[in-house]
Amino acid sequence: MKKKILIINGPNLDMLSKREPEVYGTESLDDINSNTSAYAESLNLKCDFFQSNCEGKIIDKIHSVLTEYDGCIINAGAYTHYSYAIFDAIKSVSKPFVEVHMSNVHKREEFRHKSVISAACAGVIAGFGSNSYILAVNALNELVK
Repeated sequence: MKKKILIINGPNLDMLSKREPEVYGTESLDDINSNTSAYAESLNLKCDFFQSNCEGKIIDKIHSVLTEYDGCIINAGAYTHYSYAIFDAIKSVSKPFVEVHMSNVHKREEFRHKSVISAACAGVIAGFGSNSYILAVNALNELVK
């Protein structure tokens, strides 16, 4: 049976290709999702994608992982740095989560150096651009076997 994973993207990630291309590159979120989905299929994984700029919608989607998915990749955007509600939501779901960031957050503004959701996740991948999602798919694939 094919494993099913969810990839959640938080605030402003819908602006990829327009927002700070020197930091995030020129690929759109649709491009990244398409490439990630194709790669996941090669590993016999099915990917669903969700993006929202609203914390509550992200939390609701995290809750759905409990009954609908084998694991989740999350790029919580700025919520990474202060959303204890997202931390609590991830902790309430007994499935593996991989935190992902396209940029190396430790080379950026000081406020980006702290993630409040990392402790709820199995691991963190950051700094590899859109390939961060491919690396996260590999990691999650190992966790959901």
